[in-house]
Amino acid sequence: MSYDIYFVTRRDGQTWDEAMEALDDAAEGSEGIPAHLLEAWDRIVPEARPLLGELNLTDYEHESRELSQSGTGITLSLYGDELSITVPYWHTGDDAAAVLGKVFTLASIVEKETGRTAYDPQLHRALTESQPEGAAELMSRIAEDLRSRYGS
Repeated sequence: MSYDIYFVTRRDGQTWDEAMEALDDAAEGSEGIPAHLLEAWDRIVPEARPLLGELNLTDYEHESRELSQSGTGITLSLYGDELSITVPYWHTGDDAAAVLGKVFTLASIVEKETGRTAYDPQLHRALTESQPEGAAELMSRIAEDLRSRYGS
């Protein structure tokens, strides 16, 4: 399980559910990564390095790109026309706040480079309308619940 952020293009009057549905439809019909997203990816990676430190980069030709940071579990994925950030529910308390602070910063980089809006489906709103503290509290509660159910 992970805390997820999706990058969508939301049109005027479109609900978040409709924007997410349009994203899913676009991903299903995708035949590789569009050129504009490949160009954005090439700008995002150098901006992510100072934020996250050592990155693991994966490149599957024109199908997908992924960058991840093993210490935090933060992963930015580009599959076809779909961009997302995931972070596993490993973090609680101050650690969750620090990790989600990095996620919020990475999301702002992706927004700037792609023109898309970061959407937080856990909080049902744009990431810019959320506070990292609220997201960190949610992550902490879920991580603690998972630990109590399944052990550490």
